[in-house]
Amino acid sequence: MQLAQILLSGLAQGCIYGLIALGFVLIYKATETINFAQGELMMLGAFIGLACMTVLGLPFWASIIVTMLAMVTVGVILEWALIRPLLGQMAFTVVMVTIGFGYIARGAITMIPGWGTDTHALPVPYKGELVRVAGGQLVISVEQLVIIGATAVLCLALYLFFRYSKYGIAMQAVSQNQLAAYYMGIPVRGLNTAVWGLSAAIAAIGGILLAPITFVHANMGFIGMKAFPAAIIGGFGSIPGAIVGGLIIGVIEAMAGYYLPEGFKDVAPYVAVLVMLVVRPRGLFGEKMAKRA
Repeated sequence: MQLAQILLSGLAQGCIYGLIALGFVLIYKATETINFAQGELMMLGAFIGLACMTVLGLPFWASIIVTMLAMVTVGVILEWALIRPLLGQMAFTVVMVTIGFGYIARGAITMIPGWGTDTHALPVPYKGELVRVAGGQLVISVEQLVIIGATAVLCLALYLFFRYSKYGIAMQAVSQNQLAAYYMGIPVRGLNTAVWGLSAAIAAIGGILLAPITFVHANMGFIGMKAFPAAIIGGFGSIPGAIVGGLIIGVIEAMAGYYLPEGFKDVAPYVAVLVMLVVRPRGLFGEKMAKRA
């Protein structure tokens, strides 16, 4: 039962990693750009959700919808104002811009009086609830069940979107070959902007799901640095791989935290990604890419 408890905790944490890694992968597939501010977008989503519930007094579900819409707007503005002017520049330039935006977002939050420097509890309706199974031997947090269930629903919604919707199919075409998609009449720039908005909304969901466990604070975006190895393990161009990689990182981290000495928990995800780069550099689900000389 102890092992089951550890695995469940690791899977719940891994779902958060997977959602953040999903944002990495979506943007990379569409624009071949890595957004290192994905963790900070998650943090902004958590703070907006907190403001909706505590300041505006909105119900939980209404707060989620408002937060997602607000974060879509943030993602669109970020792409339009910072990323689009850099089209054609070196990839390193875009990476540095996203890192800079992350620092700006974190600094802007900390400057809010009474909010930015404190730690806040997100008042979700299932806070602190437990479910006992196997005669009470296994105690499961409802927060963990909500994280796992919400991630599964979101993955199903994204699958249906990319598989059957016109915009989802167009986004896949853009991710395969932007120039060919442009010649076929697909609005590449508009879809790139939509991908940034979608990834910001997914990050917001991750922030709201994570907040009841780790609370809401300005530095919660640092979790994105653990989601990045998840994207690499799953394969940086694979959407299912992002979720699988997140689950793997979450379970490895939980097992290392329980069975290994103190300190190994924080190192374990990076050891796992180093092993993966040696054994299978393109990740579990990554496609083999080759360029002609």
